[in-house]
Amino acid sequence: MNLSRVSAIFGCILLASFAARADTGLPAPGVVPDGLGVNIHFTDPRPGEMEMLSAAGFRLVRMDFAWGATERERGRYDFAAYERLLAALDSHHVRAVLILDYSNRLYDAGLSPHTDEGRAAFAKWAAAAAVHFKGRGVVWEVWNEPNIKQFWKPQPSAEDYAKLAAVTADAVHAAVPGEIVVGPATSRVDLKFIETSLAAGMLGRWSGLTVHPYRQEDPETAAQDYRKLRELMAKYAPADDGKRIEVPVLSGEWGYSSGWKKFDEATQGKMLPRQFLTNLSEGVPLSIWYDWHDDGPDANEPEHHFGTVRHEYHAGRDPVYDPKPAYLAAKTLTTTLGGFRFAGRVDLGDARDYVLRFEKKGGTVLAAWTRSAEPRVVTVPADVAPHARYTATGHTGEKLGAPESGPQGLKLTLTDAPQYVARE
Repeated sequence: MNLSRVSAIFGCILLASFAARADTGLPAPGVVPDGLGVNIHFTDPRPGEMEMLSAAGFRLVRMDFAWGATERERGRYDFAAYERLLAALDSHHVRAVLILDYSNRLYDAGLSPHTDEGRAAFAKWAAAAAVHFKGRGVVWEVWNEPNIKQFWKPQPSAEDYAKLAAVTADAVHAAVPGEIVVGPATSRVDLKFIETSLAAGMLGRWSGLTVHPYRQEDPETAAQDYRKLRELMAKYAPADDGKRIEVPVLSGEWGYSSGWKKFDEATQGKMLPRQFLTNLSEGVPLSIWYDWHDDGPDANEPEHHFGTVRHEYHAGRDPVYDPKPAYLAAKTLTTTLGGFRFAGRVDLGDARDYVLRFEKKGGTVLAAWTRSAEPRVVTVPADVAPHARYTATGHTGEKLGAPESGPQGLKLTLTDAPQYVARE
């Protein structure tokens, strides 16, 4: 049995499975760069900022849509700041993931919504926002990391979150049928917290289930977490005409800080493409990298260093931010694989080695790397990589030369940094 062909067939089946629910309005799984995005912290981009962000190939941005900032008087909503943001995004063909989040001092004593009155007010506000931005392709996410104390006050409550998520999704769908609503955006893949929402029927209300698979381990380890999550989701999946509706898993926020111990900008630059490539191979149709730019200059504060570009803004310069290797890696991935779709993983007999096939009419590109700490020489079978001339591009855009090709296949030296290999 040809294992490389079996792996490719399995990849196609996986993507077809998660594409089964065609009415989600989410990007198609596996297509580059449609589902790739980045988290931001502004409503008014600085001159040159959106141009640089768009040039990296990011097609979505995720941003807080703060309740307290947009309803300062009961029942009166001011969405002007987000109108400006969406206008800037529209001009660069970037979609918004807007997080319906956080408390409002006008309700529930400024705590997270936990009464019928507070939940009703939140849902009414969310529906008003959906009506206001109807037809703009917004992905509405209900809250951010409600399973940790930092974001759900005074203490996380899976039951209170599930109640809020249900009334909010129902209000949005009643006001604008077909609008995209997702959740619960948990910190990490918190199965216990998530199950409460599943038991409350949220898979029948959400277009996708968002998680934040943060870790300091290799990105590829998220695949096991996704599989466990999908097994849990299968227990609660709603049915339509007797057929189970597949709700996709979304990677709503995830990144690696170049300020973590044993990490630096070079390591972060390898993690970004491996994270995106892992999600693409796992049928995850939306992947948001955290963060767009570093949030501060403190070398001893890891929270300041999740960005793809450095913190300082350079007015009147091109580029307006200093790119980190992560930025170059994002741009290389989206440029090299732009318009391609994941077609399967080639099985080389060692689970540490990754060779992913991306295809579009008239062409194939391989994305290849290893989790091994040392370089590994592998041969991609000739039925996947026929004898021909190939070129290899490094993860930050550097040319690696022509790999050896022969009747037995394509010989590659894999490292922990992805490379992209294509026929000339």
